[in-house]
Amino acid sequence: MTVAPKREDYDVVVIGAGPAGLAAAATSAEAGLSTLLLDENVGPGGQVFRAISSTPVTDRNQLGADYWVGADLVQSLRATSAEVIHRATVWSLDRNLEIAVSVGGASAFVKAQRVILATGALERPFPIPGWTLPGVMTAGAAQTMLKSSALVPDGRTVIAGQGPLLWLLAAQILRLGGRIDRILDTTERGNYFAALPHAFAFLTSPYFAKGLAMMREVKAKVQVVSGVAELSAAGDGQLASVSYVAGGKRETIPADLLLLHQGVVPNVNLAMSAGVEHRWDDLQLCWSPVLDASGSSSVAGIAIAGDGAGIGGASAAVVRGRIAARAAVEALAPAAAAKFPSMAALRTDLAKAERGRIFLDTLFRPAPQFRIPSGDTIVCRCEEVTAKDVLHSVAIGATGPNQLKAYRRTGMGPCQGRLCGLTVTELMAQARGKSPQEIGYYRLRAPVKPITLAELAAVPKSEVDVKAVVRG
Repeated sequence: MTVAPKREDYDVVVIGAGPAGLAAAATSAEAGLSTLLLDENVGPGGQVFRAISSTPVTDRNQLGADYWVGADLVQSLRATSAEVIHRATVWSLDRNLEIAVSVGGASAFVKAQRVILATGALERPFPIPGWTLPGVMTAGAAQTMLKSSALVPDGRTVIAGQGPLLWLLAAQILRLGGRIDRILDTTERGNYFAALPHAFAFLTSPYFAKGLAMMREVKAKVQVVSGVAELSAAGDGQLASVSYVAGGKRETIPADLLLLHQGVVPNVNLAMSAGVEHRWDDLQLCWSPVLDASGSSSVAGIAIAGDGAGIGGASAAVVRGRIAARAAVEALAPAAAAKFPSMAALRTDLAKAERGRIFLDTLFRPAPQFRIPSGDTIVCRCEEVTAKDVLHSVAIGATGPNQLKAYRRTGMGPCQGRLCGLTVTELMAQARGKSPQEIGYYRLRAPVKPITLAELAAVPKSEVDVKAVVRG
């Protein structure tokens, strides 16, 4: 693993070393294209295969067979000539396919003929009263600790929300000897009826048997409360209790740890900052890039693969990575394309991997009360802006997320809107009686991740650069 890019330009630069990025970089490098893979984590795998090369969890049954697929992807990549840089923060990408990356405290710029964004997913914000208290975490954060350090909860633990990851995490915690006191399932009853038309595809997909087995495994050991319609966390400087309403009855239970999860959404910040067109997806309730069948975006030379292109899961991400890389190979080294499966074969694989997805998206579509907060519930954690603050700003003239920045600084903190963006869009859309598409999203600019002045100062400078700012 290298420390800084070895050259200034590459045929293909892949950003993100999750399932899609690993598959894309391996395919591109196998075709003989100069390939650079940049990732901000300490090792390959992304969130799905996190710590695949270093996890202390050696019993394969504890994390499940799906997790270990990542080891084969890493092996395939390492067998190629692809250059891989970890702990690399990509903070800028422009329409000229110039990428700014910080590694080891210094920034550098590299140029690409093709860029494949495989930035993956983020957990959807779950803004309930008390969600900023110490002791409240996302399920994804707990899973990161479990995979990378074999850490599991030992205090009074409540898991709340919905979606496949919630059940997978619960199963993994229990297999490693962790404690779960209660699971609060927030899936709306109406979602089951809405999902019915898509049930056949789901029943004949790989998701069904795995999901059923996992839920049975968890329900045999943990009390599960379904139909949870209200949820809040409370405590004086530290989580002490969780309150919920189910079946019209309110209950408050003591808790040391609350893990929240209501699905994942594409991580769009880098793509948006590069000017890639996005549309509001009303089923997945998030922004998704507008792409063609090969994953190519509205910006020439930029393709998007994996969950950053729309949530589809790890198997679909791998195929999307291969499709985007094959398109790059066809453009840059057509003769080498023959050694890979055809686009038609890859698209067949993708359809198979995505089978049953619409059922899951419909079933686990989060309820409005868990997406759109009210009153003193925090919306923007970085700047401590509440729902009431946002509504007041709308009342005095803020028309969208970018105007709101001037009123309340929302989205201007270290997370650059990742934890509040969707909430702000939906909250403002509801308040103004408009669609999220009409309200829009934050205008994102470089740097899309926090970097220091020292990192900027360390950018290599030519004589022309110096003359541009130094008076003679």
